[in-house]
Amino acid sequence: MGGLFLARTDSGPSCEQAFAAAQAQGARAGLAAPTRHSFPGWSLLHFEPPSGGAGGLLVAGDDLVAVAGTLVFDGRLGAPALAALLRETELPALDWSRIGGEFVALVRKNGRAFLFGDYFAAFQLFHDPDQRIFSTSLLAALQALPSVRFDAQGVYEQAFNVVPIGDDTVFAELKTLGPKWVLELTRDGVTRHATAKPLPDAPSRTPLPDRVAEHAERLRATVTPYVDAYGDRIHCPLSGGIDSRLLFAGLRAAGSTPSVYVYGPEGSADVRIAQAIGRAEGFAVDWIDKSAAPMTPEGFPAQVEANFHQFDGLPTYGNIFDNGGHAAAQLRRHANGGLAASGGCGEVYRDFFLLPDRKLTANTIARSFFARFTPGDATPGFEGRAFLDRIADKIADTLDLPDARTSMSRTHAEQTYPRVRCRALFGREISLEAQHGAYLMPFLDHQLVSAALTLPMAAKHAGAFEARLLAAIDPVLAGYASAYGHDFAGPPSLRHRFDEWSSRIRPAWVRQHSYAVQRRLRPMGDEHGGLLSPDYMHRVIDPAFPAMRRYFDMERITDSGLWRRIACLEYLAGWLGSRLAT
Repeated sequence: MGGLFLARTDSGPSCEQAFAAAQAQGARAGLAAPTRHSFPGWSLLHFEPPSGGAGGLLVAGDDLVAVAGTLVFDGRLGAPALAALLRETELPALDWSRIGGEFVALVRKNGRAFLFGDYFAAFQLFHDPDQRIFSTSLLAALQALPSVRFDAQGVYEQAFNVVPIGDDTVFAELKTLGPKWVLELTRDGVTRHATAKPLPDAPSRTPLPDRVAEHAERLRATVTPYVDAYGDRIHCPLSGGIDSRLLFAGLRAAGSTPSVYVYGPEGSADVRIAQAIGRAEGFAVDWIDKSAAPMTPEGFPAQVEANFHQFDGLPTYGNIFDNGGHAAAQLRRHANGGLAASGGCGEVYRDFFLLPDRKLTANTIARSFFARFTPGDATPGFEGRAFLDRIADKIADTLDLPDARTSMSRTHAEQTYPRVRCRALFGREISLEAQHGAYLMPFLDHQLVSAALTLPMAAKHAGAFEARLLAAIDPVLAGYASAYGHDFAGPPSLRHRFDEWSSRIRPAWVRQHSYAVQRRLRPMGDEHGGLLSPDYMHRVIDPAFPAMRRYFDMERITDSGLWRRIACLEYLAGWLGSRLAT
């Protein structure tokens, strides 16, 4: 939970200015005042969230452990986990069978200091090219640098695909720490140590009933440390889909009675189904309609500024332009030291990319899934082929392939979901949520992911295995209706299976152009909305988009979600002011 900010201490007054800026930024984001800790060559600010919860700092003489996020060690959270990590780990070696959660950790022991992230490097740690500054806050990192430039590839990935992938950000001068390294912080700088994080690349032949029992136990083992630490102080979503329902079932099976909430407008499928389950099961469902509270145009700039800082400049989907409902809901999940849980990454049990069950390449994945653009939205300098080639290269590098044209097994290709997509999209969500309190995303647990990757693809189609798993854990919950048009107590419907099949049979070159074709047919948007009309937006950004016009032809964009993400980048550019170089 909370945050970390580290900097070299040999840079004179600019170092102290960076620490002052980071502390001020933490306050603007709503974090508690940090504690400062120094060791040869480096100084650290450690922020705790104001809501409380399992602590992230342990100091034992000259030794310490400082964590941002939620770290599990040997099934324990908080101080017991930090103490065991310090006592029983000899870095740079790490025994990942003992470590879970999503976090960034600094461990100083026996005169040596090491910095590392979780298995997938989901929790973001930003650093400059010289690795003199490390920050879990994007805005704090930006203020520690004299100037920054937008990186065109990162900007286009943020706009078209919601988040940049790999180690990249929207800025040329900032990267995120990748999953392959443990960093040793010495008096003279940084030494990198490789850390192996293998995942299966072939399905197993375990009989399906045995798999169901294995996965039920794996989910129980993943959530139990959180239930032991937080009991009923857990806030769990529930919707018309299966992932949140499986999460809820896992928490109940582990002994928790979590608070349940649902997002959505009145009458939406998610709201109707969640409320129906609550009535039948006898528990309250907190209905959150983020668009319900009125907001005057005059009050909009102050609300957007507050959203901007609470969500560290660039939230997923760029949704800072609302009435504050999203921000308020986030803080409610962590009130009084509560734990927020998420069903994110549940598609590790399903066929997320909907690609054929045969050998694939990184190029195929990039063209099939990441081509969510139409070239006319960009300025003439944009080259769609080069954009996708860069994404394919990053996928290949992440999956340890020689190049983006190298064939790999279907199971190896499935690693793209946790290693690339989940790390980028849900990693940003985790990083922002965990500033304010503990967070649980069990379906990104690396041991659960490893087990899910050994499923044959046929079991993943239309969520058949995931439904069977839910029915084994909680048959009553499985029996309620869903947004898919069928319950989860039996096999998926013919319509559900046909819809997925019709996507799998489309060639990559057809999938590559699907978004552009849809855009020609009609305007598009997403469920994240916002107050995007001119009477609101002209109060917070320059309608001429002076920064983003280098990259986008704003008059041609008819996708409101894309427009909102670009507007968020424009707002960030305005906040940077003279620090933004061209």
